Amino acid sequence: MDAIGIFDSGYGGLTIFHRIQEALPQYNYIYLGDNARAPYGTRSFEVVYRFTRQAVMSLFDQGCRLIILACNTASAKALRSIQQKDLPLLDASLRVLGVIRPTVEAIDGVSRSKHVGVLATTGTIASESYTLEINRLFPHITVTGEACPMWVPLVENNEFASPGADYFVKKHIRNILAADPAIDTLILGCTHYPLLTDKIRAALPPGVTLLTQGERVAKSLANYLDRHPEINERLAREATRRFLTTESVDKFAEAASAFLHQPIEVEHICIH
Repeated sequence: MDAIGIFDSGYGGLTIFHRIQEALPQYNYIYLGDNARAPYGTRSFEVVYRFTRQAVMSLFDQGCRLIILACNTASAKALRSIQQKDLPLLDASLRVLGVIRPTVEAIDGVSRSKHVGVLATTGTIASESYTLEINRLFPHITVTGEACPMWVPLVENNEFASPGADYFVKKHIRNILAADPAIDTLILGCTHYPLLTDKIRAALPPGVTLLTQGERVAKSLANYLDRHPEINERLAREATRRFLTTESVDKFAEAASAFLHQPIEVEHICIH
């Protein structure tokens, strides 16, 4: 029986994993963080694709048949290539899904003004993945992006609750609302950003809705499994959890506690 794989370049995907395991606790999960090569946000399309493909292959080797790219940069820069170029050559039953589309699908029902902002890494904003996906599904919605390059380092260095984080949060909220004052919905387009939610909400004016990914992705996965019983039936239901990292297991275990609020055991893995 197969596990569900969840991949991120680092720790941020744990916010997605946390929501998924809350919604679907019965399944077996393997989480892989490529912390040794993080962050992915500033890397080229070619490098992100290569690293993501290596991680996906490693999770397939670990017994996963369904993998969630719980990383916006990987979803933006590598998902389509893996789905179109790699999976058809491997096995028709293998699946790799991303986090961008489930978030985008919720937009039209949330935004009243039909003006939406995306807060994300430099790489995700440069890829225009959210803009393209929103325009594809909802061409009547205006999209504005804002790169927030300091937000991931603040989270990964456990500074997300510090007074210093306030400056960078307020700066980017000001920037995006100045670019389009009609925005009434903001997407947190990076899995690290939910740890900054309290500061972001405090910086937002009344009437602006904040859309986080974890809950949307969990609901989308549950729906996907309902629609694909042939995949669902192959998934093991022993509620096991494994955590893999390409860097220090002690460092990963310590940082993960901020995301999962519980101690975990971590294994080291080499991917290439």
